[in-house]
Amino acid sequence: YYEDLNFLQANLAGKGYCTFSLTYGNPDGFPYVGGLKAIAQSAPQIKALVQRVLAATGATKVDLVGHSEGAFQALYVTKTQGISAQIAKVVAIAPPTHGTSFAGLYNLAYLFGIRGMVDSALKQFGCPACTDLGPGGDAVNVLTNGPIAQPGVSYTILTSRVDELVTPTETSFVREPGVKNAYIQDTCPLDPVGHLGEAYDLNVWNLVANALDPAHAKSFLCTFGSPG
Repeated sequence: YYEDLNFLQANLAGKGYCTFSLTYGNPDGFPYVGGLKAIAQSAPQIKALVQRVLAATGATKVDLVGHSEGAFQALYVTKTQGISAQIAKVVAIAPPTHGTSFAGLYNLAYLFGIRGMVDSALKQFGCPACTDLGPGGDAVNVLTNGPIAQPGVSYTILTSRVDELVTPTETSFVREPGVKNAYIQDTCPLDPVGHLGEAYDLNVWNLVANALDPAHAKSFLCTFGSPG
C-alpha cells in the first residue's frame, strides 16, 4: 500500500496528473498485503476502481500503469473486464505476460519491509496469484489466448534487460500491433536496474511519463537504478 508504485504515483501527480491507486487482492485481515488472491478475483476490484475514477472525475477514459503483477493486471483487466473502451493507455512495467516461475516473489515481498505480515498472510492464505502467473497458469492462459492488445488502446511495455524475476525478460513483451515494447537500457544503456528497482528508478519514471504523453515526450538525463 505504501510501497512499489506509490512513489511513481507521487511523481506523476507532481507533473499534473490526477492519480488513483488501490491495494487489491489482499486477504481478509491483511489490508496492507495485496496481490495474493487469484488474478481473476482481483481484476473486478481494479475494474471497480476504474469506474469510480470515471464517475468522480467526469473523464471518459483512464490510463493504467502497473508494475510486476500490477502490470500483468493492467493487461488482463483491459482484456477481460469489458472496459477496454474506457482505457486510453496501458503502461506495463515488467509484467510476467507469458508466465514466470516467480521464484523470488516471497523475497521480493520481504524487501518491502513487511516480512512478518507477509509471512502470516502466506501461511494462512497461500498465494493463488503466484500459481496464476506461473508458466501455464490460469491467468496467463486467459491473457495469452488470442490477442492481448485491445482495439483503441495504446500499450507500452517496459522492462530491464537484467530483470531477475520475470525471465527470460523477452517474455514481458507483447508482439502485437499497437504495442510499443522497450528495454530501459534502449534509452539508458548503463542502467543496471533490477525488478524491484524498476518501481523506483527515475529513468523508468521518465519513460512512463513520456509513454503517457508521447506528444510532449521529453529527453532526460539517465541515472542509475538499483540492481536488486
